[in-house]
Amino acid sequence: MPGFDLGLPQRTAGLTHVIDKGLGPRGWEDVLEVSGHLIDVVKLGWGTSYVTKNLERKLQLIADFARDFTVLSEVGSKDSSVEYGVDEWTRWLREELDAGAWKVITEAREGGTAGIFDAGGGMRTELIGEIAQAVGVANVIFEAPSKAAQAWFVKQFGPEVNLGNIPPEEVIPLETLRLGLRGDTLKEILL
Repeated sequence: MPGFDLGLPQRTAGLTHVIDKGLGPRGWEDVLEVSGHLIDVVKLGWGTSYVTKNLERKLQLIADFARDFTVLSEVGSKDSSVEYGVDEWTRWLREELDAGAWKVITEAREGGTAGIFDAGGGMRTELIGEIAQAVGVANVIFEAPSKAAQAWFVKQFGPEVNLGNIPPEEVIPLETLRLGLRGDTLKEILL
């Protein structure tokens, strides 16, 4: 497999955190070849590493590509019936950052039904705004599993907002949102 060192500086903002739901090694070869330069963090979701065949090969592909190893943390509840308040969220985020986490991920679940979203899939925009103000948007990776959520975050915080739980096949569409090449963000980014 060819090297993927494109000579690009490691991004510290506008991060794209991809969730791997069990993609195989050949799938990762394709993802890394086509959009690897746009991926900053890879997360193996919900115990998939336990049941994935050829895990060692897949991890080696990702490790060979990795620009750096850093500590990330995640806060929030995966239970959609639990909605924590601003004080709890900001306290947990600060504790994780103070403990040495490079960035802290805000839970939203794959379907956007918990954490910074409500059980019905609505974004808790006031909470998100308070989190951003309290700990700084640059210190957070917001899970944004849907195009609508991704567009909202880019409009609200700009193209440098850090977004997570992005499926591999949606990395390039997300980048076009960040660049203002889609109607969803054209006005905010380019006009």
